[in-house]
Amino acid sequence: MSAPVTVRPVNAIDYPAWRPLWDGYNAFYGRSGPTALAEEITRTTWSRFLDAGEPVHALIAESEGRLLGLAHYLFHRSTTAIGLNCYLQDLFTVEAARGRGVGRALIEAVYAQARQAGSPWVYWQTHQTNATAMRLYDQVAEHSGFVVYRKLF
Repeated sequence: MSAPVTVRPVNAIDYPAWRPLWDGYNAFYGRSGPTALAEEITRTTWSRFLDAGEPVHALIAESEGRLLGLAHYLFHRSTTAIGLNCYLQDLFTVEAARGRGVGRALIEAVYAQARQAGSPWVYWQTHQTNATAMRLYDQVAEHSGFVVYRKLF
């Protein structure tokens, strides 16, 4: 894989190539088989990416006509900033592209979108067992020290 990688927003015709990336991302986090996301969630998520009125966005990385990765991010208000915060919700690259700068390119593209929107920062979370990704994250951002709590209903 020596061809350049391009990062761009998704468009409607990207769905068939985006879907395996999305499924791979969800499988990585244990959301497959009996614990898979409902199809309605995937359909709604995809439609949000294409709706200019939605704060949810998707970028894809491609090389030689193949999609290699995705980044989904959203903007939201905060009580600690006037500008919109940018949350990088999903980041995934195909296994064959890992370690080749695809994840970094996607993160940098999200940074560019956040700067353009006037966001004071980009933040994200990952599972503590995702050591491979954290090696990259330690190079492109700082660990905030915060721990995430949640309650599922």
